[in-house]
Amino acid sequence: MNSDELYIARLAGVTKKYEGPHGGTVALRDISFSAGPGEMILLLGPSGSGKTTLLTILAGLQRQTSGDAYLFNKKTEEYTRKEIQVLRALKLGFIFQTFCLIDSLTVLQNVIMVSRFAGISRVEARKRSREYLQKFDIEHLSDSFPSKISQGEKQRVAIARALVNGAELIIADEPTGSLATKQGMEIVGFLKQSTLQEKRCVVIASHDERIISYADRVLYLSDGELR
Repeated sequence: MNSDELYIARLAGVTKKYEGPHGGTVALRDISFSAGPGEMILLLGPSGSGKTTLLTILAGLQRQTSGDAYLFNKKTEEYTRKEIQVLRALKLGFIFQTFCLIDSLTVLQNVIMVSRFAGISRVEARKRSREYLQKFDIEHLSDSFPSKISQGEKQRVAIARALVNGAELIIADEPTGSLATKQGMEIVGFLKQSTLQEKRCVVIASHDERIISYADRVLYLSDGELR
C-alpha cells in the first residue's frame, strides 16, 4: 500500500493520556499504523497494554490526546457527530468478547436491528439477516433468545451482526476470549474468510497467540507502545 487512498484506518503519532490526581496515565504512546482492505491485522498484547484504547480511537469512539486518527481518508475529528454515527452504521462492524447481544430480542431481531439503524428497509433487513445466519449455520436459532444459546452460537450471531451491512472495517476486541479452542479458531476462520472473499479489513485485539497464523500482520503492543 503506497497510497493513502488504500487506507481504511490509520493512526499517526497517536498518544492517549487519561488525567488523574497523580499526573495521569499514558495508555498509548506515539502509535502509528495503517489498515487497508483485504487484510487481517492482529494487535497482540497482554491485558492492560492499551489494545482496547487503541481500537476505540481507531473507531472514532474516543479522541486521542495528540496525533491524528483517520477513517476512510478523513480525520475522525472532522466528522460531525451525525456523520460518524452513519459511518459506524454503514461501514464499521464491532465484535466484542462479551457479545453485547440484547437479551430481550431474538437472534434474528438482534441482527435485523443493525440493518434498520443503517436505514435498510424492513424487508431487505430481514432477508439479509437470514442470509447471514444461514451462512454461519445458525438460521435454526432465529427465534431463540440469546440466553438460550451457547457461547459459540452467541459469537456467531455477533459476527453475523457485524458483517450484515457490508462493513468495510471490522473491529474485534478479544473475540476468542469467551470461547473454547475449537470455537475460537472457527470464529477467526470466519473473519479471515471475509477478508479474502469480500476484501474487508479486520483488526483484532487479543492476547491469544493462536491467531498469529491467520493474520497478515502482527503488531505487538506493550505498555502502550508498539514493539
